[in-house]
Amino acid sequence: MFVKICGVTTEEDALLAVALGADALGFNFVNGSTRQIAPDRAREIVRRLPPETLTVGIFRDELPGRVVELTQRAGLRAVQLHGNESVEQTRHVRSLIPIVIKAFPAGHPGLGRLADFGADAVMIDGAEPGSGEVFDWSLAESAPTAGHRVLLAGGLHVGNVEDAIERVQPWGVDVATGVESAPGRKDAVKMREFIATAKAAGERLRPADDDASYSPQGPYNWEEDFLS
Repeated sequence: MFVKICGVTTEEDALLAVALGADALGFNFVNGSTRQIAPDRAREIVRRLPPETLTVGIFRDELPGRVVELTQRAGLRAVQLHGNESVEQTRHVRSLIPIVIKAFPAGHPGLGRLADFGADAVMIDGAEPGSGEVFDWSLAESAPTAGHRVLLAGGLHVGNVEDAIERVQPWGVDVATGVESAPGRKDAVKMREFIATAKAAGERLRPADDDASYSPQGPYNWEEDFLS
């Protein structure tokens, strides 16, 4: 189970999240967000992270050229487009950034044409990203996402992530509010419990090793999975 901790604003939180088993960290560049971080500050944090950590810049309705500029300036490896970006805009960013995650609110018509966007993964979130509000998971269960890596977000926390994973069976989960003590400040206990619970729930979904349809994933390796 891929676990992304989003809205990181401090080096301490970033290093702790990675030490606790997070696979990816999200840095929010959305203007006005309570978790917004300056690109140069993000770069300082990223330079101190283990090389295997996937670092993701979060953008919403930003010009593609600006997305690429800030991502490269911050030294990040991936982009998450969390607005109304068009197919053309998404594909333009993907032509210049190695990994792109395209986010949609649950029930969005764009989920019916994921292949057009050319993103490496799709995130299904609530109507108000970062609000900590849970949406109707049946919308994610019924979304036409076969053949795509699905990241589930939206109001997840240690008390519901296990149920969410069992119901939706996503490729990964994303959390911000659910592991915070305040906006942009992570809670060590909440992060530890969330990551451990999500990883354990993911393990329980794995078929038996002798299942002919099972392809072992082993320790999570995002570079191998995304770039293979």
